[in-house]
Amino acid sequence: MKRKIFILHEIYGVNDFIKMQAEAYSNANTTVECISLYSDNRIFPYEQEQEAYEYFINEVGFDAPLEKLTEKILEARTHYDEVLLIGFSVGATLAWRLSTLPLQGIICIYGSRIRQFLNVIPSCPTLVILPSHEKSFNVNALKETLDTLPYVHTRRYLGQHGFMDFNNANYCNESYLQVQAEISQFFEIKRSQGGQSNAPK
Repeated sequence: MKRKIFILHEIYGVNDFIKMQAEAYSNANTTVECISLYSDNRIFPYEQEQEAYEYFINEVGFDAPLEKLTEKILEARTHYDEVLLIGFSVGATLAWRLSTLPLQGIICIYGSRIRQFLNVIPSCPTLVILPSHEKSFNVNALKETLDTLPYVHTRRYLGQHGFMDFNNANYCNESYLQVQAEISQFFEIKRSQGGQSNAPK
């Protein structure tokens, strides 16, 4: 079975952490592609968090990339048995918005802006990874809402936004290992189902 995984980065761009994630899921049957949301492929250092955030919001946003991403996904569907999407932070919110496409699975990792797009009802198995605490909103309230949706599985892990990234000040090794295991299990479930979607909860 041939599988394609697209990875959507957070505000910093396709940095070392995103590249390492791609390597973690690549194997003989799986091709992984990191999609840069920035036309010039720029990468922001972590110290420029505010600048990176403002650049993403002002130059990219949550609407403009959808058409291009949809085209890439639909094209991949003609060549692969399974197409999956992993998004981090802003990339996770974009992944969420693409969850109505004919995908075999989506993973959204601390996509805090998902809360602004709760009108989206995923049509494929969707794993939402949340931190235990976010500065800007109530994580519990979002989890409770997402838990009511078919196909959506939410998990909370100890830590704050960015806890998966070993170069981020919020990195939490214990939660990182737990989430990596959760993602691997999610992928195995998809493989064992032969690319078929989970039944709604």
